[in-house]
Amino acid sequence: MSDAILLEADGDTAEILPFGAELSAWRADGVDMIWAKDPKIWDQTAPILFPIVGWTRDGQVRVDGKTFPLALHGFAWKKCFEIAERRADYLRLVLFDDAETHALYPFAFRFEVEFKLTKGALDNNLIVTNTDARPLPYACGLHPAFRWPLAGSTAEHAIVFELDENPDVPIIGPGGLFMKETKRTSLAGARMPLEPAMFAHDALCFLNMKSRSIAFNNGAGARLRVTLENFPHIGFWTLPPTPYLCIEPWSGYGDPVDFHGDLYEKPSMRILQPGESARHGASFALERSGA
Repeated sequence: MSDAILLEADGDTAEILPFGAELSAWRADGVDMIWAKDPKIWDQTAPILFPIVGWTRDGQVRVDGKTFPLALHGFAWKKCFEIAERRADYLRLVLFDDAETHALYPFAFRFEVEFKLTKGALDNNLIVTNTDARPLPYACGLHPAFRWPLAGSTAEHAIVFELDENPDVPIIGPGGLFMKETKRTSLAGARMPLEPAMFAHDALCFLNMKSRSIAFNNGAGARLRVTLENFPHIGFWTLPPTPYLCIEPWSGYGDPVDFHGDLYEKPSMRILQPGESARHGASFALERSGA
């Protein structure tokens, strides 16, 4: 289960590792979209985030008066998924709770990750199902690292939101906690020019966006369009001067600095009743001007 699974569609390809359900490569219309992993810098390409997103206070969560060692981005990215369905252009992987997950997160669940490849586009969906007898609190997200520069452009890159957004984002403090204080980004209206120095200290996290899509524009006629389903937040992150930009759709986010409560009470957590399922997705598409 350590070998990548290859998807193909009209000359495009994608590779997914069952370990972590991690997208390790995607080539669209002749362009390599995902950064080439370098373990000396960062040993991942697209970790899957579940059942939390971001950091927790002291690396722990609290459920019904007990503490559990659930730390950064949960555990899905460190688990081997089973193949539930596979076609030439489609893959569905599944993760079930087990003794190891119960020690971190005391709930029963089914967590599925879907990939659907089409010409110039890749859909990536997360499906969470509560198989427990009590309500299930969770957050989930995607964390793909796209090549920056995109398609080899030397022009200024930018993030362009669908709608005008608030240029102020939370400061991420010690331990990854979200502060009440904010900082101003380079966002003007809907366009945010990108410079590596923007990410010298932490990620840029836009919470409760109005936009349902964004574009990673390479300034030379190509862009990565990201369309969101049931993801209200998005983060942008890199380790400058490394050649990638992580574009991270989230359903939740890290612990606020003043939060000390139960996982059920944490801001941005979703609650599923027994037997319920929820779907979160992102569609990534390479677009070119005039196409």
